[in-house]
Amino acid sequence: MSLIYTVVFEKEADGGYHVYCPALPGCHSQGDTRQEALGNIREAIQCYIESLRKDGQKVPEDTASLIEVAA
Repeated sequence: MSLIYTVVFEKEADGGYHVYCPALPGCHSQGDTRQEALGNIREAIQCYIESLRKDGQKVPEDTASLIEVAA
């Protein structure tokens, strides 16, 4: 069963991207490109979930909703 999570990309001032998953506290990664950061956060999410399951903990659902706001 695949789980789907929202991730947030933040462009770093010195280049590259910081990316994190709000539904999984502490689940962060980075990459020099968006594609690399996406691959890295995907791996981080998989490891995070695997660790939760191994410890018998509940895997959180993603409850985020994304809305673009013009300002």
